[in-house]
Formats: sequence, structure tokens, C-alpha cells
Amino acid sequence: MEEKNVNQKGDEYFNTNLPLTAMQKELPNEQLNSTKKREIFTTKNITRTAMIAAFYVVLTLLSGHFGLGFGAVQFRLSEALTILPLFFFSAVPALVIGCLIANLFSPYILFEFIGVGASLLAGLTTYLIGRIIKSNTKLKEGIRLGLGILPPIVFNALLVPLLIILASETPPAYWFAVGFVGLGQLAVLTVLGIPLYFALKHINKKGKYF
Repeated sequence: MEEKNVNQKGDEYFNTNLPLTAMQKELPNEQLNSTKKREIFTTKNITRTAMIAAFYVVLTLLSGHFGLGFGAVQFRLSEALTILPLFFFSAVPALVIGCLIANLFSPYILFEFIGVGASLLAGLTTYLIGRIIKSNTKLKEGIRLGLGILPPIVFNALLVPLLIILASETPPAYWFAVGFVGLGQLAVLTVLGIPLYFALKHINKKGKYF
């Protein structure tokens, strides 16, 4: 009967009768997954999340001061930050938290979960676009950026009007609100979001974003 040469710890990954390729595949994968889990909760990521959320709240309240932070006609300066999930995942929870806090000052507070949901869906979709499409050529970067600004425009344009209609005593027509919210998002991302994208690319050419 053939003896199995197994490490004394009894760990199956140290069974020397396993093919070498299996040993090489299994151990690194475990180590890689463990490393990724630890990297999510680094001080850098937590600080970055808090900073983005704080900026979102301040910029939303600033827009609200001029009557453009809430309502059917919006020009939220904070929506420029929705470009950030193209660079790092921590921007997704940051935008959701920022939107949640900012909407506490909204006249539509009872229905704010709709706006928060729009931020979550837009952030996750933008992040996935950034992961799938790399910016290693000018053409790919253009496609990445063009597609990356679409989720916050589309999700907010379709969902935010529902919030306004449900909470208003004299609600606007749905498609009227869709058009104005969508145009506001497009304007903010074009005027502020795209320059922010290229500013981050220029300042941090090595891919380490603050």
C-alpha cells in the first residue's frame, strides 16, 4: 500500500502527492483572498471614504443654498464626485453615505431611500465599468469615461423623479422631471466630473489616488 507523504499538521494543501500545479494554484488563491479582505478596511480606504462622503454633503448643501440641491430642477455640485468609482471601490459606500446624510436636509426626507438607492446602483455600475474597461489606450479611456458617466445620469434621472412625485403636493409630470434631473446630472458631470477625472489622472499618474 502506497504511503502518502503528508505534512505533520495534516493540512491537505501540503500533501506532496497532489500535483504541483494544484499546490501552486490553491495556496496563492487563499493568500490572495485574505490579502484583499484586509485591504478593504485599511486606514487609507476608511479615510478616503469619510472624505468623499463629507465633500458630497458639503457640496450638496451648498447647491441647496441656491435652490439647486433638491427638487425637479437640480444642479448638485456633489454629483461630480460620482465619477470617482471609476478609480476605487471606496467611493461607492462614500457616495451612498454622503447622499444619505445630505438628504436628511431634503424636504422629501420620508422618501430619501429612493435617492440613496439611485446612488448605490449608479456607484456599483460605474465601478464595474471601471474594472472591465481599462484606460491603457486613448480610445479605451474615452469609452471608459463616456460609459462611466452614464449610470449616475440614468439612475438619478429615472428614480429621483419618483421621490419628488411621491412627496410633492403638486407633483410635476414624471417625464418632465426625468428630463430636468437628467440634464442637471449631465451638466454637472460634463462641467465638473470630467475635468475632475483628468485632474486625478494627471496628478496621480502611478494610479495611487489620494
